Amino acid sequence: MPRRGRRLPATRPAALAALPAALLAVICAGPAPGATAPGAGPPAPAAVRPLEGTSADSRAPRAAATFDTAPARAALQRLLPRHAGQFTLVPDPAAGADTFTVSGTSGAITVRGSTGATLLTGVGWYLQHVAGADIGWPGDSIGMLPARLPAVPAPVTRSAQVPHRYALNDTDDGYSGPYRTFEEHQRQIDLLALHGINEVFVQVGAEYPYYRALQRFGYSAEELRQWVPGPGHQSWWLLQNLSGFGGPVSERLMRERAELGGRIADQLRGLGMTPVLPGYFGTVPPGFATRNTGAATVAQGDWAGFDRPDWLDPASPVFAKLAAAYYAEQRAVFGDSTMYRMSPLHEGGQTGTVDVGAAAGAIQDALHAAHPGALWAVLGWQDDPTAELLAGVDTSKLLILDGLSDRYNRLDREARWGGTPYAMGTIYNFGGHTTIGANTSVWLERFGPWRAKGNSALAGIAYLPEATGTNPAAFDLFTDLAWDPGPIDQRAWFAGFAARRYGRPDAAAAAAWEELRKGPYSTSSGLWSESQDSLFSARPSLSAVGAAYWSPKSMRYSAGSVRRALDHLLEVDPALRGSSAYRFDLVDTARQALANHSRVLLPKIKAAYEAKDLTRFRALTAEWQDGIRLLDQVTGADPNFLLGTWLARARSWGADRAEQDRYEYDARSLLSVWGGRSTSEGGFLHDYANREWSGLVSELYARRWNAHFAALDEALVRGAAPREIDWHAFEEEWARRTTRHPDRPSGDPYRLATAVAAALPAAPAG
Repeated sequence: MPRRGRRLPATRPAALAALPAALLAVICAGPAPGATAPGAGPPAPAAVRPLEGTSADSRAPRAAATFDTAPARAALQRLLPRHAGQFTLVPDPAAGADTFTVSGTSGAITVRGSTGATLLTGVGWYLQHVAGADIGWPGDSIGMLPARLPAVPAPVTRSAQVPHRYALNDTDDGYSGPYRTFEEHQRQIDLLALHGINEVFVQVGAEYPYYRALQRFGYSAEELRQWVPGPGHQSWWLLQNLSGFGGPVSERLMRERAELGGRIADQLRGLGMTPVLPGYFGTVPPGFATRNTGAATVAQGDWAGFDRPDWLDPASPVFAKLAAAYYAEQRAVFGDSTMYRMSPLHEGGQTGTVDVGAAAGAIQDALHAAHPGALWAVLGWQDDPTAELLAGVDTSKLLILDGLSDRYNRLDREARWGGTPYAMGTIYNFGGHTTIGANTSVWLERFGPWRAKGNSALAGIAYLPEATGTNPAAFDLFTDLAWDPGPIDQRAWFAGFAARRYGRPDAAAAAAWEELRKGPYSTSSGLWSESQDSLFSARPSLSAVGAAYWSPKSMRYSAGSVRRALDHLLEVDPALRGSSAYRFDLVDTARQALANHSRVLLPKIKAAYEAKDLTRFRALTAEWQDGIRLLDQVTGADPNFLLGTWLARARSWGADRAEQDRYEYDARSLLSVWGGRSTSEGGFLHDYANREWSGLVSELYARRWNAHFAALDEALVRGAAPREIDWHAFEEEWARRTTRHPDRPSGDPYRLATAVAAALPAAPAG
């Protein structure tokens, strides 16, 4: 794959030229050969340069100044190459924050908007409500648009209902694709803008500021390359959960990733969106206190079998120096922002003798020293943020991204967080699972009433699936919350989605999506925000109830709904079957119907084994193996379900065979063992990122089950206990492979989905 445009010089990034000379000298110098300066750091940065179209307080209205529509025009050309010329984009910042107006006659549509991204949101509204087409994530029906676009019956103006429309979980870069190209990230940004998002987390290349800054605090470049994990695992390093795994990384890789991250941030700024950058809250390598006089660190203990990196007490004097160095290095590559993402003590950690409130205040002070008035975004997850943390900061400059809004009941966010502004969030995907579903009815029940409360602190939405690119209906509906002025009727919304998803209304499509609405998209809150995963992808056991330890153990909806939806999709008008949206939905629904059947078939296999009925056991396991082969074939018919793409991306970043193999292991291990034996077994992270992808199904999941069934068959024949299989060793061997897999789809999706339907029992009428 081609490398990314601008390159960072070995010692002096071009963006440094704009910095004050004194600061520039400190940044560029690095450590003297063979020597370190413990505790040394640059002076506090000069005042940050303001970003065009933003203010220090991101909740304040944007200034009424014009902006360049060229980035939005370029995005429109990428999204609608055949129809972009029929749109006129008019900058209208005076309309107020986050407002668009759509009007026009046939073939001449005018969109006025307050930012480049809002112009694209207006285009998205037009496609959805006037043209009846969908550009989803993934899949689209733009091939069904007429040559001449339809007129807008009457001008329509929409304003965002909340100022913050945040996107991307801290884990998205890991689970969605740590080795993606700029063009893939650019497509993601285009889709987010089209759906009304204005704040996007930028994680790619975040290791580079650490690498540069820490070389002035007693660490060699080689030590830091060993400490930084491979890109697939960097999300959890930034969360202070682990270090080193999947590495070592090369300086070239870090530089190219930083270059890519800088381009992503620039792309967002060009559209008037906020690049949300990682902030610094104290993560340091081992031995920091012994190398830096006056530093105090706290060992963070264990996270799922990993030794967590140490935490530098933010109240210690060295913290401010290191934070200043970090932000200066970050600015040099990524520029400035008005919003930074940090979650100290994520999923545990040890506070030791540290005063959490004072530490939080010091973290915010360091952020504001580098970026005055910047907003600190913190994840609302488990018990975080704690009352102690909130008591130590200016909460008017804090935004909580609530990851539990749709998961539990009896939530009072104002009482829990003392009126701190928060964004209602959803995490309907964990680990990149390919399962269909989301608690969409819970979103609709809560968003309006939570926002209308007299003391409401609801200030936004937070789109936080652990991996993006699944469940396009959920993405569309959740982002609609922020722009629809009235209550959304779930049934009517899904009917409208079915009509535009394939380019025009179709009775069979409507019936299919009504089944999916009633089933996987109407799961309830209380314990889970994600649907169950597949037993085909589970570590073999006759008692398996799920693949990922941390996922639902049983069906969260009636399996018949997906089975009936598959039948309806197969009846869609042949004229509508050519779109990528139809192909994805058909393959995804067939895949889900097979996955759900695994939960019916496995108990039957268990019963046959326990009854010592060898004939029935062999017949049922043969049926299982036929099903898993068909699963691999049907997923191979769509580009969104290919292991080969995942692996090819990882290898593309290696400069030689050894580096390519190392990054492939990083990518493979995340899908299987996740980490070392202690993590995989003791931390229960094996198969956390399971997904039904062609190649992964055949090379790992099918082989695992075949080995298990062979051991059980042998036990029945011999009348003995089955031989033990070291599953971690089995999975580690797979993760170390470098076998190649197709990165382009093959097979006819319709024929293969028909074969799936024929292989499954018919569902009773719903």
